[in-house]
Amino acid sequence: MKKLFALVAVIAMLGFGAYQNAFALGESAGTSTYELVSLAQDAAGDASSEGGSEIHKQIKAKFIEGGAQFMGAVLLTLIFGLALAIERIIYLNLATTNTDKLLKKVEDALNSGGIEEAKSVCRDTRGPVASIFYQGLDRYDEGIEASEKSVIAYGSVQMGLLEKNLSWIALFIAIAPMLGFMGTVIGMIDAFDKIRIAGTVSAQLVAGGIQIALITTVSGLIVAVILQIFYNYILSKIDGLVNSMEDSSISLIDLLVKYSLKK
Repeated sequence: MKKLFALVAVIAMLGFGAYQNAFALGESAGTSTYELVSLAQDAAGDASSEGGSEIHKQIKAKFIEGGAQFMGAVLLTLIFGLALAIERIIYLNLATTNTDKLLKKVEDALNSGGIEEAKSVCRDTRGPVASIFYQGLDRYDEGIEASEKSVIAYGSVQMGLLEKNLSWIALFIAIAPMLGFMGTVIGMIDAFDKIRIAGTVSAQLVAGGIQIALITTVSGLIVAVILQIFYNYILSKIDGLVNSMEDSSISLIDLLVKYSLKK
């Protein structure tokens, strides 16, 4: 997962750099990005794709108007946050286990082959629940109480693994609007500098600075909202897994008690 995150980050940074270089070359050649997009649309003459191209052009225009420095920082925040969120979602989906089916397999293994066969079933099953079961079964020789303590202790370890990188996602959620507000403040400072230099107040004079200020604020808030949705979804997945781990751990101890009484 770390390699996947690093690859996504490198691709994102390279893509962002290529986008900036392309825009700079377009300006130096005397042809703006918007004119190039407009010429491509005219040449295509496809009315069905014109709406999508227009939206794409507007997004690029707003990105450029907001300033490459702060808008680029907000974009990187979105990319890194989404990379971490996607990594967590993949990990949590892989960690999801059918606990009822696993408990049935462990019970059948205990009845047919004992502790070692039950441990083999847990080894062949992925997910935190199977790992917790294995730790409890591994301590069975020391008594039911030792198995229960092992299940509780290893359950805390698995919870830590499930919540890994959530603090970074929360950090990006907090940083994105801050970067937008910072761009807002700088845009307002620029607008007042123009007023001071001109010596008069003109709506046309300060409109550019205010527009930049609003664009960066909106962009930061949009990024924060997107990441917050992913963050809450991940939390709900973790809560579901934790509840499943707790319920199945209690069932495992009950199975071990029944198994010990049969011996």
